[in-house]
Amino acid sequence: MKTITNKVIIPCLLILALLASFITGCSGTETNERPSTPPQIPPISSFIMDFTDFNPQGNTSLLLGNTPRLVQQVSFVGSGDSYASDQYAMGTRKNWGFAVLNVGFWSVVVIVGLAIPVASFVESFDHTPEQQPDYSWVWSYDVTVKDAVYTADLQGKYIDNGVRWDMYISKQNEYTDFQWYSGESDLPATEGFWILKKNPSDPTDLVRIDWKRDLAEGTHDIKYTNAVPGGQENGGYIFHGVTAEEPYERFYEIFNKGKDNYTYIEWNNTGKEGRVKDTRHFNDSEWHCWDSDYMDVDCE
Repeated sequence: MKTITNKVIIPCLLILALLASFITGCSGTETNERPSTPPQIPPISSFIMDFTDFNPQGNTSLLLGNTPRLVQQVSFVGSGDSYASDQYAMGTRKNWGFAVLNVGFWSVVVIVGLAIPVASFVESFDHTPEQQPDYSWVWSYDVTVKDAVYTADLQGKYIDNGVRWDMYISKQNEYTDFQWYSGESDLPATEGFWILKKNPSDPTDLVRIDWKRDLAEGTHDIKYTNAVPGGQENGGYIFHGVTAEEPYERFYEIFNKGKDNYTYIEWNNTGKEGRVKDTRHFNDSEWHCWDSDYMDVDCE
């Protein structure tokens, strides 16, 4: 009787083990087991930092003067004091003007240095993706930047608890499927990161973007970090956020790695009054304020 029982039980156990293995394999997290609906593209605020409150002319070239000269000298470093005599830092608007100059250095990097990846990302929202044989989704379209046409393919692929993103850009007769940036986001698209390359001729890391948002609170933040390998400013960053704080619900925190210096900027988006703190520039650790007309005032 004992022999018969073993002969029955052992095969049954083997069958159960095989079934368990089969079920486990089928319930895995591979992309082909994900829903047949496209993932949600992260919001524009996950990619593009808002510089508008520190660009009163609505034109970066007017705000920063000779833009090509600035781009050449910035070389993706932090802010400096060499342009403290700019027209916006003169007279009784020195506090706001200093904040403008600091933010302006980073806005040049984005507006000029990242024009193609930024344009390709913004354009993606106007197109419908197609599902691929590997169950990824691809948004494919053309985008024009300064009269040049580029073909963009944004690929989104489900991964564990999120989505992997890859942007491939081509330019006829120059390069094909250059992976200009990649990143990940969670499924509800409330947080994630991007890593951007310099350009097709120098495909090294340039910027890492970390972002998150709270849909219920209406708050969000985004951080650009210099990711140039071995660069003097590697690790330098600008961090921007929209908060629920009062009276200053918006902020920038800027770290100049080369000078080991921090600049803190806070302001009210409605009234435009704000303040700036920079120990190196002001030779103190106090806030320096401006009013709704951007005029220097004593901090309360």
